[in-house]
Amino acid sequence: MSDLLTLEGVSRRFGGLLAVDNVDLSVGRGEIVGLIGPNGAGKTTLVNVITGVYRPSAGTITYDGRRIDGMKTFRISRMGVARTFQTVQPFPAMTARENVMAPATFAGKSQGIAEARERAEEALEFVGLGDARDALASELTLAGRKRLELAKSLAMEPKVLLLDEVNAGLNSTEIDEALDLIRKVADSGVTIIIIEHLMKVVMSLCSRIVVLHHGGKIAEGTPDEVRNDRSVIEAYLGNRYASRSAGEASDG
Repeated sequence: MSDLLTLEGVSRRFGGLLAVDNVDLSVGRGEIVGLIGPNGAGKTTLVNVITGVYRPSAGTITYDGRRIDGMKTFRISRMGVARTFQTVQPFPAMTARENVMAPATFAGKSQGIAEARERAEEALEFVGLGDARDALASELTLAGRKRLELAKSLAMEPKVLLLDEVNAGLNSTEIDEALDLIRKVADSGVTIIIIEHLMKVVMSLCSRIVVLHHGGKIAEGTPDEVRNDRSVIEAYLGNRYASRSAGEASDG
């Protein structure tokens, strides 16, 4: 499996705060990689560095064989790196279709309004919002707005998709539906990096998990390796989770 995205020694400082500390990460084509850690661990900051919102203070980022650290956000997105945001903020007075057309037009690969409309229609159908294309974004449920956020990213035709807390606020049924949708995205050929606090999600979805703490990477491996890593248990999961997981494994 060839690497599509590679980070080498990536750090990001904000004055005296080292928010991301010397992170190495390689993501292969077709992988679903989980990014977990306590609040303030640097997860979203790392995503912001990858997508060009922040320049790295040190280190390099290579995507599809090309250095992208220091590039403008819209250039990175047009190359095929898209992301969702933890707090969904669609344009409330615009329809679902219009919301999805905006990134397809300005940050994606569409060559005009007609093509952007076509991309928007395809993305909305893919996430299950085809029948709501003419509904105002303000009329959608939270789960609907989360799907709209995903459709906006998919309309940009990404090769890599970074998902930031896409399941926050959803009930168990909606989470299961979201998991099925994420797997469907991955099956379409998109490489996924997902920030997630729900262990049920990352443990069932991801082939590999990276753990951040105080901005640095403290562990990386398969779900089983990470759940049994003592440093991860102490920094994030806690002994109760580890004991529960061990019990579930023995029951199985």
